[in-house]
Amino acid sequence: MRAPAAYKAPQRETAMRQATITRKTSETAIEVRLDLDGTGRADVKTGVGFFDHMLDQLARHSLIDMTIRAEGDLHIDDHHTVEDVGIAIGQALAKAVGDKKGIRRYGHFALAMDDAQVACALDLSARPFLIFTLQFPTAKIGTFDTELVREFFQALATHGGITLHIDQRHGLNSHHIAEAAFKSVAKSLRMAVEKDPRNDALPSTKGAL
Repeated sequence: MRAPAAYKAPQRETAMRQATITRKTSETAIEVRLDLDGTGRADVKTGVGFFDHMLDQLARHSLIDMTIRAEGDLHIDDHHTVEDVGIAIGQALAKAVGDKKGIRRYGHFALAMDDAQVACALDLSARPFLIFTLQFPTAKIGTFDTELVREFFQALATHGGITLHIDQRHGLNSHHIAEAAFKSVAKSLRMAVEKDPRNDALPSTKGAL
């Protein structure tokens, strides 16, 4: 008599949650490749040193693999490059998440970095909105305009369909404030895009996002 086969729990099919976005305008040429189920590997070249450093942090702490190439009109300033990279990352995130079934949807994280503490709460809601309370004591971090931090997150929220709240609780150093913001958003994104082991359904009572 054959022994009964051992019970095997049903396994959820895992689609490849990856996306590539190419964006070309008269001001910039951007290519972004994302893998939501990566290890946080970053391969970033935008021509803007401090921005590359922040995008490295975004990838590392979200565990989203990111390959980003950008060529922009840096002879004018960094604005178009930073904004258009934000647009492309937002579009890639929305594409990689797909129908959003089975994801956690919400994420939040308060991150301390020396003198700075920045809290992020976000919802992959398809209803873009940005609350941004960062106040930088200097106009520049090196050669990077601190006002571009907001421009990046506005583009990310708008084109990623993200309700995004970034709130500064403390901060004296502009570099620390900006880095704490990118890291707190990264940690929140990691939480929001993760698959929920208890729920395969769309995380909404409306039946649509």
